[in-house]
Amino acid sequence: MSERLEDFSLGKSMQPKGSIQKVGIVGCGAMGQEIGVLISQSGIEVAFVDVSDERVVEIINRISRHLDDRISKWGLTGSEKKLILSRIKGSTDYNTLADCDVVFETVNSKKKGTSLELRQEIFKKIEAVVSPSAVLTSNTATLMISEISSVLNDPGRAMGLHFFSPVGKVKIIEAVRSVYTTDETYQILSKLALLIGKKLVNVNESAGNISTRMLVPLINEACEILMEGVATVSDIDETMKETSGLQLGPFEMADKIGLDKVLKWMENLYIEFGEQKYKPSPVLKRMVRANLSGRRTGEGFYLYKEGKRRVKQGPILNLGRI
Repeated sequence: MSERLEDFSLGKSMQPKGSIQKVGIVGCGAMGQEIGVLISQSGIEVAFVDVSDERVVEIINRISRHLDDRISKWGLTGSEKKLILSRIKGSTDYNTLADCDVVFETVNSKKKGTSLELRQEIFKKIEAVVSPSAVLTSNTATLMISEISSVLNDPGRAMGLHFFSPVGKVKIIEAVRSVYTTDETYQILSKLALLIGKKLVNVNESAGNISTRMLVPLINEACEILMEGVATVSDIDETMKETSGLQLGPFEMADKIGLDKVLKWMENLYIEFGEQKYKPSPVLKRMVRANLSGRRTGEGFYLYKEGKRRVKQGPILNLGRI
């Protein structure tokens, strides 16, 4: 009986089961971009999907500017930047994810209410194009991964991975298994975490995990102290940093995350638990309505100009116009 080289797969490359050659990202906003850069920097190909060709170009340009900023601070070389960008490809077509081993959903919806249905729809679109062995994961902070993945034909392939910004510096990821997640899915994502230099912190499924449930009441109470006139924004932040060892005060953190995103976290947690500590502060709601969402918009609890944070003069929140 004659035997061919092809029968032993010697004439073609083999990909070991569970290996990670390419990672996909759907919804490549600020967090998706940070995750994409980290993964590419680790030597893994990245394919991202976003809503329009213009948006795809904008994302690549933003990543390029971010890498230029790192070069200016001696954190990266020009040749390293070229390598990172060469591994990142964007598209509006979900089929670009077809050969991905892991796909992240990192959407940041600005619509009112939870983004559960949107995330479920994205999961279904991903599952329709990837291989049966591909793993799906969501970066959601306050929604249940069991609910998101319940629409999949194989919900066992999904798990929650909640990253923290700055992704390149924070060493941990909150890892949330759903009621369906298989051991094989967990092992693949554990391998990915090892490849990108992160440690998984295992969290039993609960809206808000550890970090968001701790952060939301802190920001809410800071808003309450501010509204009562007890202290100013900058004094509250300085006190919390000096006495608790926080790198950023509660208002600095809120501005960095985005007040609109913080508000959505609060609304989701309040719906889930019904506890007063999660009910969004009125001042936060007013600021988001006025598009004073923090660093991204140039104004939140602080003013931001040319990358520098400045304390507001006069009435800190200028409530007369919001």
